[in-house]
Amino acid sequence: MGNKILIADDDQNIRFLYEQELFDEGYQTVLARNGKECLEKVEKELPDLVLLDINMPKMDGLEAIWRIIELNRNLPIIINSGYSSYRDNYMSWGADAYLIKSNNLEELKLSIKNVLKIH
Repeated sequence: MGNKILIADDDQNIRFLYEQELFDEGYQTVLARNGKECLEKVEKELPDLVLLDINMPKMDGLEAIWRIIELNRNLPIIINSGYSSYRDNYMSWGADAYLIKSNNLEELKLSIKNVLKIH
């Protein structure tokens, strides 16, 4: 198995879709339903990359980014949001990439490969 990717999204269908697609690409996956659970899994599972939604309950993705950076400054983060408006929010600047959710997952897969190459 390849790199371990933590998928944090409050939408169960998105989590399972990404889990299957990334598994098919050879990645291990870990799932989280919100930012709080994401932080717990960052510490326990030691992922190689975090794929992070922004609008989630308990702790949103913007707050989670900075907490992840406090835990592991070198852990790459890709924001994957349905909203482009957060791209200009300085709190999103801690991420290595910012993608808008799409039915076509090729851009997502390419971004994951590119970010993992850099780190």
